[in-house]
Amino acid sequence: MIDRRDVEAAWARVRPHVRRTPVIEISGGVFGSATPLALKLESLQLSGSFKGRGAFHKILVSEVPAAGVIAASGGNHGAAVAYAARALGHRAEIFVPTIASPAKVARLEHYGATVHQVGAVYAEARAASETRAAETGALMVHAYEDPQVFAGAGSAALEFVEQARFDTLLVAVGGGGLIAGCAAAIGTATKIVAVETEGTATLYEARRAGRPVEVAISGIAADSLGASRIGAPNFEIAQQRVAVSILVADTAVRAAQRALWDELRVIAEPAGATGLAALLCGAYVPTPGERVATLICGANTDPASVV
Repeated sequence: MIDRRDVEAAWARVRPHVRRTPVIEISGGVFGSATPLALKLESLQLSGSFKGRGAFHKILVSEVPAAGVIAASGGNHGAAVAYAARALGHRAEIFVPTIASPAKVARLEHYGATVHQVGAVYAEARAASETRAAETGALMVHAYEDPQVFAGAGSAALEFVEQARFDTLLVAVGGGGLIAGCAAAIGTATKIVAVETEGTATLYEARRAGRPVEVAISGIAADSLGASRIGAPNFEIAQQRVAVSILVADTAVRAAQRALWDELRVIAEPAGATGLAALLCGAYVPTPGERVATLICGANTDPASVV
């Protein structure tokens, strides 16, 4: 299991290749809440989400063959891998399900990747990508179930604690890469809260069962939080360092997206607004004086869907 030292080492490697994203600190009242709140805008990260941190780290520590790299993704991880591969001089093939948003597919093509839309859900795209990697010998860059990937993702948490003081970090969960990295980085000193939509409850259901289990995927965040099973190493870290898992409705996520735009003029995709949704809808209730933070983890969406 990775720990803070692994995340610190990953951060040192990726720092020259990623942005130090800004933090907005809110004293209270902006969203109709008195809770002090810090928002880290990983939505402004290269390729539009936190995923660039893990993609760069995996490629930097790997021996990449001539066939390049392959990834399966709902869109954000694929964009990050495509961007990182181009920046580091490698070919990239990205497999996405047919539910991937046109905005995300366009971003993949913009970064020069060969894009394959295969299957109705992420799991089917992943299976196709693994078959292709076996055929070509390309390096698989897994979206979340790889310690090198989520160690890179955890660098966002280390950066965040340099920029703001907070007691609790609300983290959106899909396959669990971001929360595993954040928990490994700061989970011994900070309360980590997992937030999932009702249609993408991989960690929530795994914690109920005591092990990773298959879940049906649906709803507003299915394209980005749409892993059907939490990653095994991710679950191990979550069991030790995540305080609680909570669910929010799609309507709460859409309301959080709108609130980010109305109050701050920040665009977030559904996954990017999921952590904030837990606070705004009352699914997570802070104690008096508790300082809360969340990552606005992605912005790869059609702005018209928000504004």
